[in-house]
Amino acid sequence: MSEKEKGLSVLSNLKIALFHLGSGMVDVLTLGMWNRIMISDLGIAATPVSLLVSLRYFLAPLGIWAGRVSDKRDILGFRRLFWVWLGRLLMVLSTFGLGYATSEFARNPADASVMIWSIIVASMVLFSFGNAISGSTFLALIYDRATEKQRGRAVGIVWTFLLLGFTIGGILFSILLPKQETVDTGLTFLPSDLLRLFLIAGGIFFSLWFFSLLGEEKRHSDNLRRDAGESPTSLRGDLALVWRSLPMRFFLFYLTLSMFFAFSQDPVLEPFAGDVFGMAASVTNRFAAYWGSMSIFASLFALWLLRKGERFTHQRLSQTGIVILIVTFVLFTVGAVLQIEASIIPGLLLLGLGLGFWNIGTLGLMMDM
Repeated sequence: MSEKEKGLSVLSNLKIALFHLGSGMVDVLTLGMWNRIMISDLGIAATPVSLLVSLRYFLAPLGIWAGRVSDKRDILGFRRLFWVWLGRLLMVLSTFGLGYATSEFARNPADASVMIWSIIVASMVLFSFGNAISGSTFLALIYDRATEKQRGRAVGIVWTFLLLGFTIGGILFSILLPKQETVDTGLTFLPSDLLRLFLIAGGIFFSLWFFSLLGEEKRHSDNLRRDAGESPTSLRGDLALVWRSLPMRFFLFYLTLSMFFAFSQDPVLEPFAGDVFGMAASVTNRFAAYWGSMSIFASLFALWLLRKGERFTHQRLSQTGIVILIVTFVLFTVGAVLQIEASIIPGLLLLGLGLGFWNIGTLGLMMDM
């Protein structure tokens, strides 16, 4: 029996899902921790830092190009793994570079050299490029490995591990970067601890990404290829197909806007807590653990509701998640204006609850489409 016929077992699914465990952790490190340190602790303007963080979104279309190339040909005997491992290797190397440059920056923020800034910019460019070409090809690998009936389960497990990565990353990184008042710089951490954190994190990412996909694609294997009779399509043809379908077009708008607003808190939340309430980095690092844990609980609860009856549809779960997220951002806004620090933790828990319902509902709608 071929690999495609056997499909993706639950055990292999859990192994592959470790890939997104690392993805969630790296998001905590870059979108949360590094972003907050540069803005709140080192006093860099939010605009250039946010632009560097958001490069991954501007370069996201490269994922379409990498995915289409991997559809058509092997490179070094692999269709998907070449792009996935190349992209993640670039992300690991950029993690090391970013850790070195930021720790050097922290030692003397007033005397940052051109070389330090060059390493920071180059690291973020490589990180964003690697993320773009590996993300879409990883999902394509799951599509190849799983049968049609297994794909819902496969994506659900992988997505749950992504949320788990936010939780584990938030806890682990807060431990690896303990609060340490420094008289000479006024920082709440030691630059040496910051460098150690990035080096350990890079090692963890490399181990998770390499092990999770080791042996999951056979070299020079034809059993993962498309059917011979399937005619190739152009990128323009694919986009035209989406645009001609009114339900698909509206869903595209919904998906784009909801993802933008749901995850707009990533580059803002930790600097917000540091600047408005003066929270240390070791405290704000745990934010992802709060909302990540609640997201996992809410996702499991939403899956349970789906099994209870026809009243709980994917559309209704998505709507519920969006309403909860709106209430969450209103709570954060009121807390900031009125200086209510006690609103932070309830807001984080509500954020996780809303994201959990929204994740399962929107994921289900994507599968329906």
